[in-house]
Amino acid sequence: MPPADGSGPSGGPETGVPGTGAPGSGSPSASSPAQPENGQGATDGEPDGTVTAQAVMVTPQLPKVRTYAYGKDAAQRIDAYWREPGPRATPRPALLLLHGGYWMEGDKAGSWRYFARRLTEEGFVVLSANYRLAPKAQWPAQRNDAMSALAFIKKHARVWDIDPNRVAVMGSSAGGQLATQLGTFGTGTRQVRGVIGLSPPNNPFLAFQDGAKPGATFTERKLRRAVADLVRCVPGLTADPDCWTRLDDASTLTHVSAGDAPMLLMHATGDFVPVTQSTGLASALRAAGVQATVKTIDGDMHASEMLEDEHTYPTILAWLKKLLNPGQ
Repeated sequence: MPPADGSGPSGGPETGVPGTGAPGSGSPSASSPAQPENGQGATDGEPDGTVTAQAVMVTPQLPKVRTYAYGKDAAQRIDAYWREPGPRATPRPALLLLHGGYWMEGDKAGSWRYFARRLTEEGFVVLSANYRLAPKAQWPAQRNDAMSALAFIKKHARVWDIDPNRVAVMGSSAGGQLATQLGTFGTGTRQVRGVIGLSPPNNPFLAFQDGAKPGATFTERKLRRAVADLVRCVPGLTADPDCWTRLDDASTLTHVSAGDAPMLLMHATGDFVPVTQSTGLASALRAAGVQATVKTIDGDMHASEMLEDEHTYPTILAWLKKLLNPGQ
């Protein structure tokens, strides 16, 4: 059976730089099932007249997987998941994935592997990026890396047969905030065609305040500390004007303007990043003439955990297909 993580024969994804050769396959080559020794095919008659059958389990072919460097820092890496296009296929849409982890932890593989594989079966190319983490890297390094990963995808679009004009971005938790930043920074649609955010803390200062409320949960308090680490200051305890400048810049709401990318924002009803983190952003986007949809999922799930709900994946897939038309 192929490795569960979709890696190459060596146990890890292949690495390379676009343009240096044909991308390597991310899955071992399939072997042919052994033939029955008696030459009678898949069934064999027993002496008492009983007929037995030999069943062969066919494992679906995994997409190709390869890791690339989009920058010099060790964190600036991106995994590509893609399938070989047909002989008459047109360039395909792509989805950039950004992981969560309080801007301080997490990885581009994590919970994305299975999701990425499913999307490649629907005609998408999927790319999942790491970025420099706080507190070592101060905001806006994380957004800069997300922008660089996106530029890398478009520059080398022909490697994966991608249409550079049909690229969307999806992020979970802190990665969701980065995704909404890509959709609003400057003129968002110049970067991406659309944004999906799962539990995005779009207003870090609001998260900072929520973490100080009486009865705040451990995760809410952790998010509060993460915001301070992200901007490398404690709002309210410093007179440094640059602290507030960085905090305002990290709020997606401050970048909203006409021409931003349409968004699908999702939270669970018991999410520690409450839906109010997205309703305010959605209202501002709609006021600017930008389509924005906010959906809630019943339960205490957070970010990529919502993919376990039976309605989440179909909702995301339908939204992406309408936006990017993978069949074209």
